[in-house]
Amino acid sequence: MANGMTKEQFSALVLQYERLVYTVCFQLARDAATAEDLTQETFLSAYLHREAIPAGYERQWLSRIAANKAKDYLQSAWSRHAVLPGDEGMPPGLSPPAEEEALQKSGAAAIAAAIEALKEPYRPVCRLCLLEERSPEEAALALGRPVKTIHTQLSRGKRLLRQQLERSEGYGTVPR
Repeated sequence: MANGMTKEQFSALVLQYERLVYTVCFQLARDAATAEDLTQETFLSAYLHREAIPAGYERQWLSRIAANKAKDYLQSAWSRHAVLPGDEGMPPGLSPPAEEEALQKSGAAAIAAAIEALKEPYRPVCRLCLLEERSPEEAALALGRPVKTIHTQLSRGKRLLRQQLERSEGYGTVPR
């Protein structure tokens, strides 16, 4: 299945595992709309990395991506103090950070092109963490930089990406 996966084969994979991926996302996020969004994010990520899909282990690979997407969502929701299901009594949460909003609005190809257009030291950090979904710790190891530096460069890189994508897509300014 590796490099030769066609769009038709990938579509068949989506049809075969769509309910499984949604179920994994829903079990963790506990919200139907969020689970649908996370399912789409999972398959977008899988499509971008389709050459890495291990033949015979598609189910486990997709489940792992889905679980990671849901965990990342929950972690960012917690850090934004967003209202999670069951927390309706809390004050309304903040909207997602502007970087995430801009990244979600733009197509994957536009994001990849924007990342490749970044200057050093942001390009390799953003390529590893955003396109290849490596953790900041893995990126630090791969690039031989301190983890704290990777976090800073990733944050600045996301801000530069947001600005670049807003300009190219004509979004105007996204309120913070």
